[in-house]
Amino acid sequence: MTEISAQTQSALSRIVAERQANGRVPGLVGAVARDGGLAWSEGVGSADLDQPGAAPTADTQYLIASHSKTFTAVTIMALRDEGKLTLDDQLDQLLPETKHGGITVRQMLSHSSGMQREPVGDVWDTMAFPNRDELLTGWNESERIGRPHHRFHYSNLVYSLLGEVIERLEGRSWYDSVKARILQPLEMSRTTVGFDGGPAAQGYYVPPWSDVPVKEPVLDIGAMNACGGLASTAADLAKWASFIADPVDSVLSADTVEEMCQPQIMVDERWVLAFGLGFMLLRLGNRVTVGHTGGMPGHITGTFVHRPSGTAGIALMNTTSAPDPAALATDLALKVLETDPAKPTPWTPGTTIPEDLTTVLGTWYSEGSPFVFSVVGGTLQAVAQGAPDWKPPAIFEKLSEDVYRTVSGREAGELLRITRDDNGTPTTLHWATYLCTRQPIAFGEQV
Repeated sequence: MTEISAQTQSALSRIVAERQANGRVPGLVGAVARDGGLAWSEGVGSADLDQPGAAPTADTQYLIASHSKTFTAVTIMALRDEGKLTLDDQLDQLLPETKHGGITVRQMLSHSSGMQREPVGDVWDTMAFPNRDELLTGWNESERIGRPHHRFHYSNLVYSLLGEVIERLEGRSWYDSVKARILQPLEMSRTTVGFDGGPAAQGYYVPPWSDVPVKEPVLDIGAMNACGGLASTAADLAKWASFIADPVDSVLSADTVEEMCQPQIMVDERWVLAFGLGFMLLRLGNRVTVGHTGGMPGHITGTFVHRPSGTAGIALMNTTSAPDPAALATDLALKVLETDPAKPTPWTPGTTIPEDLTTVLGTWYSEGSPFVFSVVGGTLQAVAQGAPDWKPPAIFEKLSEDVYRTVSGREAGELLRITRDDNGTPTTLHWATYLCTRQPIAFGEQV
């Protein structure tokens, strides 16, 4: 694991201390995950004001609330990969008793279905949360307040219904599915529905006009667990962030996690926040971080990971009116990226060049622009000449003689065809059907 320097650790400690003091947070834990594990953490204040003197740690449980949606989404995508549903399935195919037709699984995962935000019954006023039967009855009484994909509209109700979909398909509770599919393989033993009886943070409300915190209740949200029922620790969330950065096939394939991190709908008009399939996509300058926030009475939390570097920030706070958890989590991650960037991977020489590619290598022109084709590690790839470092190359996989599939990067999925003269020398390439030539030519000009 790449160590975090003492200077950077001091800066992280200052960020946490300032956010706790300025935000009047009884107990705050900040953490950074890197290279697959917890790299740094620090607690400030107290997890329980009745037991003063002990700051919270990376092993203190907080209610992580809507982080739960990311676990629900990963479970849904695993069921998709197993062929038990598709993203274009409509909810009434999976739950026949629903009276809201035309709502797809994709819309539900990305908060683009147009359904109302909460279950009927003013649940956050009455604190009476539905059981499974009540959830389905209330779903049929709820409103579709917008057109699908017209605009982003966050919905706890919709994610609660995704939990019901999981239970129907799996024949077991939502939590049992999440535990078997995610928590046990990733060894996240302290991620549970509600607190597990170990060290945990007491939730508080800190009034704006006094400095005397008021204890918040711990709620049982019943059939809404799939949208917000989990508790966890910074240590466990570091494992979750590491999985998001570098997935393991025993939980979900890297290709599917990448699919989940593709924008489905923009949240704001400045294109700072988007939603993928279950994940928030928060753009900070030239970087995009992936994760989620969570809020329950007395607990505000956030976990965001910069996937290319595998660096994540985690923020856990035990107050209802807390500082922005996404800002705190990303401030921690970005501080590490800016002051302690990971060392470049050492270059290692290749050993072979496929014989049929030796005369393909070099510069080809398409639409007047140069592309450099090269072999790295025995694999053909291409980059636009002068492309920025952050743009990945196009990678090709051989299908048959002189026919390749673009498997990643520019034009992913498209074919590359090589045409040769009688001597076997490549004369043209057709990439995604576009003509590539050794010299730049105008459209329609003969080679």
